Parts: sequence; structure tokens; C-alpha cells
Amino acid sequence: MAKEIKSVNYGLEKIFEGAQDFLPLLGTDYVEFYVGNAKQAAHFYKTAFGFQSHAYRGLETGATDSVSYVLTQDKIKLMLTTPLSSKSSINDHIVKHGDGVKIVALWVEDARKAYEETTSRGAKSYLEPKVEKDEHGEVVRAGIYTYGETVHMFVERKNYNGAFLPGFQKWESDYNPPIAGLKYIDHMVGNVGWNQMDVWVKWYEDVMGFENFLSFDDKQIHTEYSALMSKVMSNGNGRIKFPINEPAKGKKRSQIEEYLDFYEGSGVQHIAVATDDIIKTVSQLRSNGVEFLSTPPEAYYRAVPGRLEEFSHELREDIEKLKSLGIMIDADEEGYLLQIFTKPVEDRPTLFFEIIQRMGARGFGAGNFKALFESIEREQAKRGTL
Repeated sequence: MAKEIKSVNYGLEKIFEGAQDFLPLLGTDYVEFYVGNAKQAAHFYKTAFGFQSHAYRGLETGATDSVSYVLTQDKIKLMLTTPLSSKSSINDHIVKHGDGVKIVALWVEDARKAYEETTSRGAKSYLEPKVEKDEHGEVVRAGIYTYGETVHMFVERKNYNGAFLPGFQKWESDYNPPIAGLKYIDHMVGNVGWNQMDVWVKWYEDVMGFENFLSFDDKQIHTEYSALMSKVMSNGNGRIKFPINEPAKGKKRSQIEEYLDFYEGSGVQHIAVATDDIIKTVSQLRSNGVEFLSTPPEAYYRAVPGRLEEFSHELREDIEKLKSLGIMIDADEEGYLLQIFTKPVEDRPTLFFEIIQRMGARGFGAGNFKALFESIEREQAKRGTL
């Protein structure tokens, strides 16, 4: 464990000191889902996760091909898009993948330069730089493909002061449930096919200037039945982190294989969202109907004090409350973290969410892998897909 965390810290120091700066990223701008019914999906994310109405584009705003609802919670923006015609190419994505993440939009100072830098390094174009204007100013967007059919959209909005993007209007609703304390996107995880992890690690290094600051192999991430491998990619300022997973050989089918089978290709597996009070957030989400993976066994929580003492940390939260909610704890030299994972948020066992609170730790819960994957395997067994 200590060896793994040392590699985390070394990697981060390397990034901050010497990462390439040809693609400066200011943060995550928005995440766009293609869904079968955006109106109903918006209601779900408001009711279950506490997101708020923000912006809308549809027939009432002059859009005739699709409708989009934008939801916010602190710095997080989710955009839910549905086609309005059987002729829309969005249908092809939904038929193949089900509801899922299509676009991971990245906030940049210069979208044209970001596009030129990445396409000149081999990125496949999705959208050439496009200027979009309305009475509130202009936004420049440009996009490239990453793994599967997923897209990175570069968004330059320094000359815009509207609600979201040109073409959208402010969405006002009488129904805005209480927020759940979700603050920002901590990281987003992609699943890719057999022997594809290193291909996409190299792509992020060469095309986007990211660095691999943490790696896990099947000797570290395994249970009795299944295994996977993972490498974490980060941009220079550490604001964007994209772990990439691939399957590994095991006695039974891993969670990555299950995802690839049901998503029918590579894509975003989960979105990790940060909170400052995970006990309050998870309590509220549970009461809202969000379903989480099963609680780790008693032995897991008995071992927590020893794991924290290894790094001279003291748990500030009530461990009994954490246990009652199924929240897991891990530590590294910098501090500890608290995390929990939802069940898939749609009928296909694909996309899910992670709720994470960092108390100084920079890692990704390596000490929780075994307990987490055993919980996932219990769900796979119920589905008959293990």
C-alpha cells in the first residue's frame, strides 16, 4: 500500500514540475449524456441527486433536431440530450449504448489552439472550431474523439455571459429539490477493451500532454473471481483526471467485461463527484432513493483504524455512521479519503457514480479495491453476469 501511494505522490510532483503545457485546461465545463427521454432523466437527477434547473434548448428555442436540459450543482454541469426525430444520429448512439456519456467538455482559454494542438498530434476531429453567438456574447467550441464514441469538447467562453451556451435559454422550474452537497467532478473513469489501456494511455500522453501518475495491475486489483488493470492520467495542473480501465483474465467475467458487453464498446464507466460532507450527502441521496453497492463486511471496518495509523492519521468522522451508510475509508501519506459507489443509474449495468470526500489523500482508494469489487461481484451475480 505504502509503495503504491509513494508512486502517486511522485507522479503528481512530476506532473506539476514538468508536464507539457501545450494544452492548458481550466477544468471540466460540462458532461453531456445522450438519453432516451431528457425530460424524465432531468427529473431523476434533480430528485435523486439534488441537481438544479439551469438551461434549456428545444422546440421553444428554435431547435428542431434535439432537446437538451442542463442541470447544475455547485461547479457540476450535466447536459441531457434527446433526439426529436428518428433521423437523428443521436438515436444510433442510444440504440447501441443505451443512456450514456457522449461528451466530456473541457474548459479552455483558446478552443482553436486546443483543437489545432490535439489534431496535429493525431486526434480525430469531431467538430472543427465553431463560433456560436447570441445577445450574451460568443462561445467557441471544438471537439475531438477519444476512446469509443466519446468526445472531448473544448469550450472557450471568456466572451460569453449567458446562462450556458448560445441557443439555450434560462430554465426556470417550480421544482428544485434541496441540493445534496455535490461540489465538482473529481475524476471520470473510462473502460476500454482488451489490450487497449496502454494504447489510450499513450494517446493521452501524445495528443493531450497528460501523464500517467498511477498504475494498478491485475495483481493489485483482483478478487477470487475477477481482475482488471487501471492507469490514471492527469493533465498538467491536476484538475482533470481520467483513469482508464481494461479487463484482465480471471476465473469469471469482470465488471469491465460486463460494461463492455452491455455498453457495446468503450465508454465512460463512472463519474466521481466530490463533497465536503459525505455523511450528510450520502444520507440525503439514500433518502432520495439513490441505490448504493452493498456495505463491506464488519471485518473491513475493524481494520480501518490500523490502516489509518499506518500513515499517522486519525479519523475525524464517526466510524459507526460511515459503516451504517456503507462508506469506505482509505489513506495515504497525505491524508485519507471517504468514498462510496452507486449501483448503475440505468437498466443496462453500465454508468454509475462515485461520491468522494478527500481529507488530504490524493489517491483513488487502493485499499478499498478488494471490498469494492466484491460488492460489484455480488451485484453481477444477481444479474447473472459474473
